[in-house]
Amino acid sequence: MLGINRSTYYAWLTSRPGAVERRCGEDELAGEIRAIHVKSRGAYGAPRVHAELRRKGHAINRKKVERIMRERDIRGITRRRRRHLTKQDTKAAPAPDLVGRDFTADRPGTKLVGDITYLPTAEGWWYLPSSTWRPAR
Repeated sequence: MLGINRSTYYAWLTSRPGAVERRCGEDELAGEIRAIHVKSRGAYGAPRVHAELRRKGHAINRKKVERIMRERDIRGITRRRRRHLTKQDTKAAPAPDLVGRDFTADRPGTKLVGDITYLPTAEGWWYLPSSTWRPAR
């Protein structure tokens, strides 16, 4: 509308009075965020850091905490154990290898190979079976 580049506008915006003070304030806040993050042994992400800052009396938005953490590469870690969908029967004998790891066939349709792919979706797990035959070579 004004006929200027977007980068020119943003350069002007960052050079305005108050931008430097705001940046210094964010640097101080980043120091507090880093201290909270280190105190939690790196476990806290933005929601918990935000809650801790609010408990200390800072009136700050969670999205600002997210932005500051993202800009300074501060990330929380997940310590949850991975949940396995099935439990292996330790007493069961292993399935026999009927093919003997030899997948060559004399004629089509004599040796079939199958596989299942698990696909996580919003409706739950979908199971995609696939089987193929290998022609004689």
